[in-house]
Amino acid sequence: MRHHEEHAGHRASWLRAGVLGANDGLLSTASLLVGVASASAGRSVLLAAGVASLVAGAGSMAIGEYSSVSSQRDAERADLETEAVELETMPRAELAELTTIYEQRGLPRSLAREVAETLTAHDALTTHARDELGLDPDDLARPLEASLTSAVSFALGALVPLLVVLAASAGFRVPAVVISTLVGLGVLGAIGARLGGAPMLRPAIRVLVGGAAAMGVAWLVGQTFDVAVG
Repeated sequence: MRHHEEHAGHRASWLRAGVLGANDGLLSTASLLVGVASASAGRSVLLAAGVASLVAGAGSMAIGEYSSVSSQRDAERADLETEAVELETMPRAELAELTTIYEQRGLPRSLAREVAETLTAHDALTTHARDELGLDPDDLARPLEASLTSAVSFALGALVPLLVVLAASAGFRVPAVVISTLVGLGVLGAIGARLGGAPMLRPAIRVLVGGAAAMGVAWLVGQTFDVAVG
């Protein structure tokens, strides 16, 4: 029988960007709406504030994620270029370094040397990138993918409290936004943990506590500006 294993590590980059974006969109927009609503703002003001938050936040997430992941990719490429130069100019030192790495992982000296020589002859740069730098030259950071994922997930998360504001009556808007946001945060925390192969309860509780605290602070701030607008 064939042995099949499924690992979650290959999903790390887009999963991080997606979950972070959705959580940020949901919580930041909900907190903004709770704060504005607690200052006695009407539905039109809430919708304007919410849409502005969605657009600005999605754009900020996209640009920020693209810049961050681009810097990571630049660093990865620089490391690979440095390693390529070292392999060309000091191959013996690099071979000894690789041998030491395999020795530290438990191989006897002679076997470590043999493995290092065999893998170096097959593909020296990929071998050193993987075992010395922890990089895969064929799977470097993807800034555009991370940027789009963050922007779209932020927008989807921000839509939840906006739709609640549209549907809820004036007297129930704040509780409805809070409840729907906490449910959404709990679901996102559990889904993110599940996709990442981790237990679901602790991440869900973590984001619920943080989300409740953020919205509580926003509500208190809004209470200090109790002005009837819109």
